[in-house]
Amino acid sequence: MSEPFIVEIWGEPAGVVLREGNAYRFHATARPFFELDGTQFTTPGHARLAAVRLKRNVGVRP
Repeated sequence: MSEPFIVEIWGEPAGVVLREGNAYRFHATARPFFELDGTQFTTPGHARLAAVRLKRNVGVRP
């Protein structure tokens, strides 16, 4: 079993990333990160970047 990577964005918990084969799957723990739940990434860093972008854009959406 692989070690989980905890993803925090500016001190706020966003989710956990677990390795699945050659990919890393994001498991969201809070809003607005549920949008990324189940998404696969090539690295844990890519998952964190996606969460940062999502958090940045939360107030921008119509």
